[in-house]
Amino acid sequence: MKTLRQAKIGESAKVVKLHGEGAVKRRIMDMGITKGVEVTIRKVAPLGDPIEITVRGYELSIRKADAEMIEIE
Repeated sequence: MKTLRQAKIGESAKVVKLHGEGAVKRRIMDMGITKGVEVTIRKVAPLGDPIEITVRGYELSIRKADAEMIEIE
C-alpha cells in the first residue's frame, strides 16, 4: 500500500482508496480527491509539510497527515 505522502515530486498517481472516517474523509473528498482521480505531486515544503498537489486542474496544499490517508497506485 503506497500513500500520497510517499510519492515523489513530479510523480503522477491515481487515487485507489481514502482511509479515515467522518469529517476528515468528507473534507478530503470535498477538496476533489476521490477514488479514481489523477493527482500530481508539485512541491513539498522544506520540512515536508504541507505537500502541494495538482488535482482536477487546480493546485491544492494538504498536510502530511491527510496525505497519509490517501492510498495511490
